[in-house]
Amino acid sequence: MTGPGDKVLMLRLDRLLANLGYGTRTQMQAMARAGRIKLDGAALRDPALRVAATPEFCGRLSVNGEALDPPPGMVIALNKPCGVTCSRKEAGPLVYDLLPPRFRLREPALSTVGRLDKETSGLLLITDDGAFLHRIISPKNHVVKRYRASLARPLRGDEGEIFASGEMMLEGEDKPLAPAALKIISPTEAEVGVTEGRYHQVRRMFAALGNHVEALHRAALGDFALPDDFLPGAYLLLRVAEAEARIRGGA
Repeated sequence: MTGPGDKVLMLRLDRLLANLGYGTRTQMQAMARAGRIKLDGAALRDPALRVAATPEFCGRLSVNGEALDPPPGMVIALNKPCGVTCSRKEAGPLVYDLLPPRFRLREPALSTVGRLDKETSGLLLITDDGAFLHRIISPKNHVVKRYRASLARPLRGDEGEIFASGEMMLEGEDKPLAPAALKIISPTEAEVGVTEGRYHQVRRMFAALGNHVEALHRAALGDFALPDDFLPGAYLLLRVAEAEARIRGGA
């Protein structure tokens, strides 16, 4: 929400909607004149009208009878399925294909908060707020990423001690991993909490100890976990403050 001391960005109505990916400014002008853009149910027919680009105001707008998407400062919490890639250009299904097509046209553009590899499922955040993105992915901020791993072979028993040591090295690297927490779920299942985001980190940690991760699911970022019944491909739209509160345990 905006406070009394906050500076409110004012934009032409056609530009606001174009920035949110609804179409070109020319298309938005035509939609306004056709009465398809409404404020509290009343048509806004002047595309040059200057409006507040705030969540409060945008929450009162509708386009073609549907509520307007949130303005910049949006976070998407997606339950990423296996088989989709955190990319804009690679071949095959992409995480952005799971979202409304207009989301690709938003300005500022949406970016994933870190990445999950193609065969890893679970909580993925996507945002248009670069500062939020960097706060979450920076190892200095110690946001714990919790993963559930299904393993090909039973645990040896010393994995927890090795992961927590702060001395574990991955093949091809010259810097040890930060301490990571291991919680045993069953002989072939474990939950791992890491604060870094190295390439295929959890898979490589188990591989270094002679095991193989058959399935990997990100269960949470900090204290933010999606409900167990949240289907793959489903998503929530949040404001940055809401997402940050959930991650920090404030909601």
